[in-house]
Amino acid sequence: MAKSKIPKTEKAKIKKPKTEKLIGPPKLTRFEKARIIGTRALQLSLGAPPFVEVTPEIRSSIDLAKSELVLKVLPISIRRILPNNKFQDIPIDILI
Repeated sequence: MAKSKIPKTEKAKIKKPKTEKLIGPPKLTRFEKARIIGTRALQLSLGAPPFVEVTPEIRSSIDLAKSELVLKVLPISIRRILPNNKFQDIPIDILI
């Protein structure tokens, strides 16, 4: 069986991730926001490095997690799942 060769001059096509929200509301829900802030605050309290500069106004890990969320620096995606097991991963910087 002969294998077909792809010419080296052709570049591989890279698919862009879907940035269009197909499942759920267009913004973060209060439950998603609470989960993100709580999880990130726990990580920060256990010694994870912050993604933003810590200023004197930031007094707790929760305040720091909120500021990271508002500044859209968290590399997190939300997975929204439907009852038929279809899902979509949406980066949080699109939802804020």
